[in-house]
Amino acid sequence: MNRRFVAVIGGAVLALSVAACGGEGAGGGTEESAAPEDLTIGVSMPTQTSERWIADGDSVREQLEELGYGVELQYANNDIPTQSQQVDQMITQGADVLIIAAIDGTALSSQLQAAADADIPVIAYDRLIRDSEHVDFYVSFDNYRVGVAQAEALLTGLGLRTADGQPGDAAGPFTIELFAGSLDDNNAHFFFDGAMDTLQPYIDDGSLVVRSGQTDIEQVAILRWEQETAQRRMEDLLTSSYNDGSRVDGVLSPYDGLSRGIITALQNAGYGAAGNPMAVVTGQDAEIASVKLISDGVQNSTIFKDTRLLAEQAVVAAEAFLGGEEPEANDTETYDNGVKVVPSYLLPVETVYADDIQPILVDSGYFTAEEVAAGQTES
Repeated sequence: MNRRFVAVIGGAVLALSVAACGGEGAGGGTEESAAPEDLTIGVSMPTQTSERWIADGDSVREQLEELGYGVELQYANNDIPTQSQQVDQMITQGADVLIIAAIDGTALSSQLQAAADADIPVIAYDRLIRDSEHVDFYVSFDNYRVGVAQAEALLTGLGLRTADGQPGDAAGPFTIELFAGSLDDNNAHFFFDGAMDTLQPYIDDGSLVVRSGQTDIEQVAILRWEQETAQRRMEDLLTSSYNDGSRVDGVLSPYDGLSRGIITALQNAGYGAAGNPMAVVTGQDAEIASVKLISDGVQNSTIFKDTRLLAEQAVVAAEAFLGGEEPEANDTETYDNGVKVVPSYLLPVETVYADDIQPILVDSGYFTAEEVAAGQTES
């Protein structure tokens, strides 16, 4: 078992707190007498091009297999038809529960209907599946809070606030640019809303200036969260809005892959060289390459979402459904998928600056000090 993705399996079992009623959505669960080895959980992940999703898939699979369940894990290479076909196949082959991290949260309606017809519960994993009543449960992080934390990190990096939330010594104005994730990912909207609610007062009072004028999510979104697309957009922004010798002081980036593309564009324009400091760039997911950049003083920060804990909650929810019961939710109001409010279990997040790498990422066993120094994992 890969040591990075080992969670406390016993914790998953002990945390299995359920209500004594059947699920409201697609399926009411499997007979309680069924042994784990006789049950199969289908796990559909979006891509293996992101370190984060590899970690999620491995962690979910390993925790389920540790408990004795059969697992069918598939990656869809960020291709919507591929994911649809893979989920169809899982249903046809008789999966007892589906755990799905959707590429496009609106593209799986027919698959969810088929799951409902087959009495298969569906757990949306980190990305809410929209426009269907057949979503039984949602496990994720507090995605609005992720956006707030990214904005707070940007403000802290610029000196407008301190790490404990007090006003900083800097007055501005500072020039910033904004990036958002893929519009077909429901989380991208929560991230951006949380960030903009936090930044807007500083924009209104002139402390922050978005020099390009691009402040709507449709203007700043990056399809499929592609690093290369983010790099090109940053290059275009530098050419169009900063060609008079002015500099961009900070960039709101919602994901480490985008951050690395943005940083590459900035470095190619001379940022980070002597006399031209790197702009403050935020991030998310604590990908090892970005953790290395943070350690080296290049990237400002990242938001750490411990995928081991998220996988554990997915396992808890799956076991509840397999026992014919309903998983415990800690949020029953926030996540309206357009048809229903999906009961959810939300996990907290942590902001990681350079000084936080050791206590948050290394001491917890997520990475080793050697991996951080190398900027890559050993496995």
